[in-house]
Amino acid sequence: MTKSSHHLSVRSRVAKAAGGAARFASRALGRGSGGMIGGEVAMRISPKFLSELAAPYSSVIVTGTNGKSTTTRMVRAALESAGPVASNINGDNMTSGVITALMQGKGATRAALEVDEMHVPAVAADVNPAVFVYLNLSRDQLDRVGEIGSVERRLRDGASAHPDAIVVANCDDPLIVSAAADNPNVVWVAAGGGWGGDSAAYPRGGRVVRSGDDWHLIPAFEGETLPELSARPQPQWWLEDVELSPEGPRATLHGPDGISVPLELKLPGRANLGNAAQAVAAAVAMGIDPAAAAAAVSSVAEVAGRYSVHDVNGRSARLMLAKNPAGWQEAMTMIDPRVDQVVIGVNGQVPDGQDLSWLWDVDFSAVKQPGRRVVACGERGADLAVRLEYAGVHCDLVPLPMDALAACEPGRVEMLLNYTAMRDFKVLLDRKEGTR
Repeated sequence: MTKSSHHLSVRSRVAKAAGGAARFASRALGRGSGGMIGGEVAMRISPKFLSELAAPYSSVIVTGTNGKSTTTRMVRAALESAGPVASNINGDNMTSGVITALMQGKGATRAALEVDEMHVPAVAADVNPAVFVYLNLSRDQLDRVGEIGSVERRLRDGASAHPDAIVVANCDDPLIVSAAADNPNVVWVAAGGGWGGDSAAYPRGGRVVRSGDDWHLIPAFEGETLPELSARPQPQWWLEDVELSPEGPRATLHGPDGISVPLELKLPGRANLGNAAQAVAAAVAMGIDPAAAAAAVSSVAEVAGRYSVHDVNGRSARLMLAKNPAGWQEAMTMIDPRVDQVVIGVNGQVPDGQDLSWLWDVDFSAVKQPGRRVVACGERGADLAVRLEYAGVHCDLVPLPMDALAACEPGRVEMLLNYTAMRDFKVLLDRKEGTR
């Protein structure tokens, strides 16, 4: 009997076998990666399966609106410096995806788990994580998860229910500070807070006033009592000497006890420096050497296809994912200014959120550059094209991302796609590359 199954009840052993078979069948039939179906089947057979399966693991749960997959991949890389790690590397971040990840963790004693914000309390109740990583909060798929206040409450419940866990939290995001504040073991990281449009009001009372990187609370009305934590906490981890370039951002990460390590990322953008800072802090909380963690995090070059580069008929396409206003705003800063062809694709399926009115909250003028061609596409490409034109960004409109790429001239192309647009485009890419 394997180490990963000796602690399971008979019912859960049956569930594990059935889940593994379902995952294999899904992959063999070309129905998907099997990252969800395997866990779904196992959970139906044994409701206690996740708690039994997770018991041998020391786990990190990574959550937030943006950057979950990237930070989870970074945490996994850092933890792997000390041995095998179980992780849901393809973004299957609900309970069934977590189950499948742990089922595949052969020989692993640690787990890096991406968890959807709304599922954190339920997953944490079974996994009993050693570390939470709370990244950021902003509006995302209002027709699925509701207003941001309900999401903050879920994360708050998750952290407060596990007082023995360490919460690695972004002190630059007031909503994250509120969500983490009740836990007695918080490690504050100055990871950045580029999007502040959803945190004008503090969930525990008061109004947020910002001054540069700092923030504090003032009463929202006369006589209002402010919460005990009424200003940005002092970070234990912070970045200095930040350099942003098309080759990748660099910075020095400082931490407690005089820690100072270089970050030289292969992934673009200031936001990924913040993700890396929290990943290193989480790894150190799990006992990993800071220098080893920083080196491993810096080595990550792509995340489930994101940031990957593909040659398609002479077009060198780099893929980037954006799913909500904060994510889109950040993704546009990652576009290489040397590239004069940009494809932007938007679908409106259930995983994307079917209400795309948030397009009007994004400042798309950031994509505008003299001589640059912009092509809009996707199921909701017409909505996107209208928004781009109002932002002063003239664009061409074609049906699908592959059509948009074909419409570009040979050379480099930056592609910004939302969730299902990227998923479907990747299926076509894999087929093309599989025929070579």
